[in-house]
Amino acid sequence: KRLPEVNGTFIQMEDELSSITSCLGASYAGKKAMTATSGPGFSLMAESIGLGVMLEAPIVIVTIMRGGPSTGQPTNASQSDVYQTRYASHGDYEMIVLAPSTVQEMYDLTIRAFNLAEKYRTPVVVASDGVLGQMMEPVSYHSNIEIIDRKGPQVPPDKYKPFQVFDDDLVPGMAVAGTDYSFYVTGLTHDEEGSPQMSPEAAVTLITRLCDKIRKARPDINDWEEKYIDDSDTIILSYGINSRGVPEAIEKARDKGLKVGYIRLKSLWPFPDELMIDISNRGISKVIVSEMNYGMLIKEVQRFQHLFEVTGISIPTTIPFAPKFLYKRLLKEV
Repeated sequence: KRLPEVNGTFIQMEDELSSITSCLGASYAGKKAMTATSGPGFSLMAESIGLGVMLEAPIVIVTIMRGGPSTGQPTNASQSDVYQTRYASHGDYEMIVLAPSTVQEMYDLTIRAFNLAEKYRTPVVVASDGVLGQMMEPVSYHSNIEIIDRKGPQVPPDKYKPFQVFDDDLVPGMAVAGTDYSFYVTGLTHDEEGSPQMSPEAAVTLITRLCDKIRKARPDINDWEEKYIDDSDTIILSYGINSRGVPEAIEKARDKGLKVGYIRLKSLWPFPDELMIDISNRGISKVIVSEMNYGMLIKEVQRFQHLFEVTGISIPTTIPFAPKFLYKRLLKEV
């Protein structure tokens, strides 16, 4: 119902490979394109995610994390694809990954995913799960939505180079295929004209820029919700559907006099290194990472265990942790 109102198009492709490559083509045709899948389908898309990074094609991929490995539990929830969203494709690159915890955030963060994809010319992943993907909740549709469009060419057609950078954000202007702007793109290592280059210098120049345009943008990309940080010494760090039981557990623990708070990550990658340093400076001495896998994002937090103690509630279950369960764990941890 909504797509025709905005001149949108839905295309049923034959498989995941053609779905994501169609999105890449649509992106270069000037359209905002997305596809959706779950773990095994995301695995099939992995090579083309790398192609999207190399082509600097803004697209959005929604993945509904499910139990695995292999076929696993197709209709159940999981958070075991956290690494997959970051490292699925081969090579040196960065990813932007957002993590909604409500149906409302599925809407809000998908909009944000498109804005980030367009702003930084890169594939962006919205990482949800089997519970949220099948959930029904009230959603407020916003009338005033910030819409960011990709940067266009900054020079006339006869001087255009598809990967030439003029600005500090390291993002080149993107022309629309089929217009007066003629250009060549490839998945091979290339120069600013898009021509394949096999020298080590070309690899260093290109890969450094592709990574740095995301790394430099971490203050803009990283997003989280926090509560009770400044008067706590211990926090629970969580994300996605598994974070929904945390606030109730924290409130109950605080009623018992425990100095505890929480952080809910709304973006997973790039990981918010600066946030870890900040909470240490604000007096946090222990971080408990709560996730529905056998220990993934906790490894990122453990890079900062010289600043605070790090423990985990890492269980590869398919059921989000209940407030009562988290409260009991808090009593043991604090």
